[in-house]
Amino acid sequence: MRYAAFVTTVLVLIAPANAAVTPDIDPSASLNVIQQWIYNYRARPDYAHVPAAVRVLFHAQTFKEPENSGIYLGFIAGAIGSNPAKAEQLVNSFFPVAPEDEWVIVRAIAYSGLPEWRNLLRKVAPKMPGRKVMIDAYLAGALPTLANIPLEETRPGMLDKLRGVFTKNPFAKDDKKVKMVQTFAGNQDLLDTLWGYYFATGSHLPILRIMEMLPWSKSRDTVDKLTIGSMARYTLASYAVRDTGLREFLRGELATQPEAVKVPLTEVVDAADTVQLGAVRKDALAAVEELKTKGSDSRRNLDFWGQVGVGAVALGCVSAAALGQVAIGIPCVIGGSASQGLLSFWEKQQ
Repeated sequence: MRYAAFVTTVLVLIAPANAAVTPDIDPSASLNVIQQWIYNYRARPDYAHVPAAVRVLFHAQTFKEPENSGIYLGFIAGAIGSNPAKAEQLVNSFFPVAPEDEWVIVRAIAYSGLPEWRNLLRKVAPKMPGRKVMIDAYLAGALPTLANIPLEETRPGMLDKLRGVFTKNPFAKDDKKVKMVQTFAGNQDLLDTLWGYYFATGSHLPILRIMEMLPWSKSRDTVDKLTIGSMARYTLASYAVRDTGLREFLRGELATQPEAVKVPLTEVVDAADTVQLGAVRKDALAAVEELKTKGSDSRRNLDFWGQVGVGAVALGCVSAAALGQVAIGIPCVIGGSASQGLLSFWEKQQ
């Protein structure tokens, strides 16, 4: 019924993607309906209505807070990458785009996985002169594509640390700079982006990437890694309950994954087979509480917990809502219509 309602809505509010003129979007279009449509898209692809869905997302100010919009960004990127022959036509159908939302188009193209994504980005660049810096950064490789974002930063080895001790001026003022390096360990919204890409394509590549984060669910080193690993484990189990194909894929991976992945993946499969998501959530809550009480494995003292206010403040993603961030007690930035819609979406999925 919801899918039918969406189709009816978009047929009324917008013309096909190849229309010469883009009609106004009906403000009454429901974000909740589109969220459900996105969730079901992989089982019932509806490429013709992707432009309408994306324009409703823009109209609803879904991308007002970038850290809360990863699942939508991933879906758009996946939609672009799913049909290379029509990718340019699809991207052009999104315009006109408000200047504050143009970054979504730039990043979605870069994240699409298209072999010729750079050429596509160059073609649409004249439509977004205000994003020249961002476009040039992606074209030059200064900003990574989704496939090239590392799981975490490479830690310096012992020789590197010793070299720093002997080469650094101990009397020099230490000018701290904001770290702009993107990693999955430091950006919770990237987990949502992978899920959005999966919803648009049904590809197992983002699932394999999410599985690489599962060992963090057993980590007691940093709160970020523990939280993201727990979210990865919970969301895999939650979606596998409803997605038979995903559940069978995860079960098939048990024989080939390394032990660090196999242990939490077994928990995911068992929870999905027996529909015991509550057990996975409770384990995550207990792990976070233990980390809060005892500190990290490397620093078992209360000073460690002082970094949580900074390290965990960016939990404004749909996965955090699924895990139950309010009960965990970790600060979570949730705001805007998109975030509230995502929270409602997850409540419906649980």
